[in-house]
Amino acid sequence: MRPLVVVDPDKPQNRYKQDMALVPDKLLSDLVAIPSVNPAFAAAGDRNAGEQKLCNFIAATLSKYGIEVELRNIAKGRPNLIACIKPAQKTRCRVILAPHTDTVAGSPDQFIPRKTGDRIYGRGACDTKGSLAAVCTVLAQLALTPTRPTHTEILLAAFADEEYAQLGSRTFAKSGVRADLAIVGEPTNLKVVTAHKGSLWIEFKTRGKAAHGSTPHHGKNAIYEMARLIGCIETDYASILSSRQHPLLGSPTISVGTIHGGIQPNTVPDECEIIADRRTLPGETDTTVCRELKAFLKANRLHASVRSLKPAPCPPLNTNPEIPLVRMLLDCAQQPMPGGVDFFCDAAVLASAGIPSVVFGPGNIAHAHGPNEWVSIRALDAAVGVLKNFLMRLP
Repeated sequence: MRPLVVVDPDKPQNRYKQDMALVPDKLLSDLVAIPSVNPAFAAAGDRNAGEQKLCNFIAATLSKYGIEVELRNIAKGRPNLIACIKPAQKTRCRVILAPHTDTVAGSPDQFIPRKTGDRIYGRGACDTKGSLAAVCTVLAQLALTPTRPTHTEILLAAFADEEYAQLGSRTFAKSGVRADLAIVGEPTNLKVVTAHKGSLWIEFKTRGKAAHGSTPHHGKNAIYEMARLIGCIETDYASILSSRQHPLLGSPTISVGTIHGGIQPNTVPDECEIIADRRTLPGETDTTVCRELKAFLKANRLHASVRSLKPAPCPPLNTNPEIPLVRMLLDCAQQPMPGGVDFFCDAAVLASAGIPSVVFGPGNIAHAHGPNEWVSIRALDAAVGVLKNFLMRLP
């Protein structure tokens, strides 16, 4: 365990009125106003980068309600925030609430929260400070509730670095913590999600022979070979993927995202590279996908190297919806059947460590990362209601 980072709640910048219940949309506005851009998407020295300031604020806020809080650094100035409401009696159950604290980059005006009608606008409002505000509100309410669960430990694990390499959740998972359920906060339109696709970035590289542009027949054009490869991926390989179906996730997909080749117009290019995004279904792994693609290229007489680029696996999630706590959460959300989403998140990291995990939160992923990111205040309040109802049913 990393050293505890002490947060002083009595400093003026950390004061929060103890006699005032947390209001979700007010808290969300406060969170949006504290930039926490993932450093991977920020320039060196950018004052908006990192999760430290946001975690300091959350720690100071929750500590006013008597909630134990600690910050565990996963890298310099980049903590996971861990808050705990311990039961009055012996712990028989542990539930983890796990939103993330980092966001993608944004323009300066996106860090100025704006309330318009039923919406809160701002960077991270949807992904995923809305979930963070809902969870913190629920914890504060439970801390003031004498009749809260007597045998359940409720843990807030607010992770850093979800948007890039999931260093926060991966570090937490390696700590060996056990839990009966993790509810990972992401914009799911208030649907309880038990399955999501995995994510794999694949580099394809073709090689040729350089020659003068006036005598291309003396060379071998690597871009032409790549063009044929892309055409086959877009048609034949995409057709193979569309024939596979998961009841909640549909088909796996592949999309070419970048291409680089050649050095100047009058030289036949001897190298071309693309990077494709491959979304996987349960049962697929990085190894099996790369093996399949190599066989596909060989069968189509295409010549290219194939390799996975992500530093750590980003597998699919496929949690059994019949797990009692999952079924209870579905009931609280008045949802007869679980949902599935196309995006990858921290849930699969926790599930890979043996923690049954689902995804749940206010907002629509279609509204995330854009110039007008927003979340509905009604959805925010509804998320608080579902989570509190669920937690209050625990032993």
